[in-house]
Amino acid sequence: MSVAGKITRLSGVAPAPEISIVIPVYNESANLRALWSRLEPVISALGRASEAVFVDDGSADNSLEILRGLAANDPRVRVVELARNFGQHSAILAGFRNCKGEIVVTLDADLQNPPEEIPKLIAAIDAGNDVVGGWREERQDRTYRRLASRLHNRITSAIVGVPMHDYGCMLRAYRRHIIDTVVECDEKAAFVPALANTFAKRVAEIRVEHAERAAGESKYNLFSLAHLSLNLITGFSMLPMRTLSLTGIGIFLLDAIFAIVLMAHRFIYGPQQEGALWTLFAVLFFFVGLIFLALGLIGEYVGRIYIEVRRRPNYIVRAIHRGDYEEPSAPRTLG
Repeated sequence: MSVAGKITRLSGVAPAPEISIVIPVYNESANLRALWSRLEPVISALGRASEAVFVDDGSADNSLEILRGLAANDPRVRVVELARNFGQHSAILAGFRNCKGEIVVTLDADLQNPPEEIPKLIAAIDAGNDVVGGWREERQDRTYRRLASRLHNRITSAIVGVPMHDYGCMLRAYRRHIIDTVVECDEKAAFVPALANTFAKRVAEIRVEHAERAAGESKYNLFSLAHLSLNLITGFSMLPMRTLSLTGIGIFLLDAIFAIVLMAHRFIYGPQQEGALWTLFAVLFFFVGLIFLALGLIGEYVGRIYIEVRRRPNYIVRAIHRGDYEEPSAPRTLG
């Protein structure tokens, strides 16, 4: 333990944190000790009161026991225990609600984003930015993951209106007022980086290192990425609905022109049946496909409305562990 850690441990009271590092955890027992062995010296070297808020997202392994051990040995560590697995972004929102720093940094627990990069993000915040995102320029992932993420980043940049190379990087830093606004939004399908960027006046992006996963398995696959992209499209933009409306108007105009041409052809050349059946089938299949696409998009929007009006919590905090005791959970558990 560092000198700062020993002093706060002996005093029993840690100073009010200026910097909070929020780390969602789900079945990362193989990485947690190594993560803390690298994160602790980074926190100590900052020279500012800091805290590490680990959010256990219903881990099925012994991640919670390891985190409680870390909290028992260092008062700068707090552990937010969720009642079950609610998902990464819900876990981050739980961490936001239970952290106290004026600068909040998010970090994955899998060690793919090095904790040693945190001072670079904090320096960018101190330079006057509201949000700072990490850019994994040289990603250590499989080719299909990199291509899918590149497409996802382009979609997100277009929808949010804030171009960034890497919306998927969880190594990010935020000012307190951005965090408070994101939490107050209380959205049920929130994508934190995109939502934060919509409220920020100054957004920066810095290059960060990226390593291969040290142990365990990735919690994200192509289906998860596609689901996240669909949530983004329906949660941040009305463009799909407006596109369908304009497409409907265009089809109506084309159909009117087509009807006029057919009637003129019939009057001039008389009835002809050659090829007409296949043309009708082609037109029919096109319209049927378009109808199903429209119904699917409408269903996505209606589904989002249904999720919002149910007002079910994004997460439920079972307990908050700090030192050798448990704090009562936050009275408000809505994300």
